[in-house]
Formats: sequence, C-alpha cells, structure tokens
Amino acid sequence: MNRHRVRRFFARLGLYFSVLMLVSPAILFFLWMASLALKNESDNTAFPPVFIPNPPTLANFIDVFEKNDFLSYTINSIIVSFSATGLALLLGVPAGYGIAKAKATKAAVLILIARVTPGLSYLIPLFLLFQWLGMIGTLTPLVITHLVITVPIVVWIMIGYFEGLPAELEEAALVDGATIWQAFRHVALPLARPGITVATILAFIFSWNNFIFGVVLAGRTTRTLPVAVYNVLTFEQISWGPLAAAALVVTAPVLLLTLLMQKEIVAGLTAGGVKGG
Repeated sequence: MNRHRVRRFFARLGLYFSVLMLVSPAILFFLWMASLALKNESDNTAFPPVFIPNPPTLANFIDVFEKNDFLSYTINSIIVSFSATGLALLLGVPAGYGIAKAKATKAAVLILIARVTPGLSYLIPLFLLFQWLGMIGTLTPLVITHLVITVPIVVWIMIGYFEGLPAELEEAALVDGATIWQAFRHVALPLARPGITVATILAFIFSWNNFIFGVVLAGRTTRTLPVAVYNVLTFEQISWGPLAAAALVVTAPVLLLTLLMQKEIVAGLTAGGVKGG
C-alpha cells in the first residue's frame, strides 16, 4: 500500500514538473513583458538588466493610448471580433449540424482544409475584390475576411458536438411532427450549448489575434490592435516600454477570457470529442 502511494506521489510530481517545464517559458515571457511595460526607458536599457520595476510606472500605458490612439483601435478590434464571431455562429452552427446529420465526411474534410490553410492564401484575391468594390480601409473587409478564420473553427467544433448527441431525441421530435429545423432549434441546439460556448471563445480569440488581414486591408483609422502594436515600432529606435505596454493591451483580454473560461473550454472540447449514441 505504501509502495503504491509512493508511486502515485512520484507520478503526480513528474506530471507537475512536466507541466511546469512546458508553461514556464510562456510565464517568464509574460512576466518579462510586464516588467518592461512598468519600467522607464532608462531601466529597460540598463546593464545589467533590471527586472523588478523600482518604482513601477504607468507612463508607458499612458503614452500608448495618448500617442497611438489605442482607444480607437481597441474599439475597432471589438467591432471586428464580435461581428466576425457572431456571423460565424450564425453560419457555422447550422452548417455543423447539417454536416453531422448528413454524415458528409468530405465536407468536413474541406472545412478542416480551409481551417489549416494559411490566411495569406486568401489575402490577394480578397484584396483585389475589395479594392474593386472600393472598400479598402473600412471595417467591412476585416469582418468578412475574419470569417475565413472563424467559420471553419465553429463548423469543425460543432460537427464533433452534434455527432455526439443522441439521435433518438431528434427522431422522437420528428415522429411527433416537428420539422428538421424545429428539431434543431428545440432539441439539438440546447444540448449543444457547451460546444457553442467553446466555439464562440475560440473564434473570438483567433479573430482578435489576427494580424495579416488587418495590416493589408485596414486604413489609418480602421486598424485593429495587433496592427497598432506593429505601428509602435519606429525606424529610429525601439521603445521597449511602450511596445511591451501595447503588447499587454492586446494580450490581456484574450488571456483573461481564457483563464475565466478554461473549465468551459476543456469541458466543451472533451464532450465534443466523445462520439456515441
């Protein structure tokens, strides 16, 4: 019995150590970025490096919002990400249901291919199309192009989720006289709520972090936050404090959302990965 407990202890210790080794680079990177954002420029360029701000300052954050109009860019990111996520749910949830119930494996594979294809592959034809329509520099092209990212995520997650739902419940609704859309709305949709939550969070995160579409299609006043961080860089020198502050402004919402919703994400992905009747 004691030997079994010792084995369990060392197995758990090994697991914790492995997790620590995996996440420690990301944690150290985030702490170093926070340190740069809370120090003045003389401390950021000091040698040997100064890690703990003494005293900490918010001047870099103030500088970012005053000189780079980050408030406007934050509003742009919120509009684009929420719009792209909402439209992706509107299109992707019914599509995932239809593909799952029709057992359309080839369509599911096409969705997966669309998901893993780099966004740069879509950029040139979309840029030419929006240029011809005179829409370059507005938020509309950003919302539409972000659907290239968000819709495949939603569809792929919902396919797995709807395939795992008991078919008997929908069959009973159809026998009682419900249409397929009524069965979807009143039976499948409420049961798939955890999957919809996961799809919403992941679609929002990928849309919020997207850089390549914004840097090409956005105008001076319609930039999103990832593009605005890039614009903090100058040719003369790199101001590490404002750059780190800008990066934190972009990272913080996604990081907080992930931490707050981590249980829902894990539960939703786990449930969606379990197939069965």
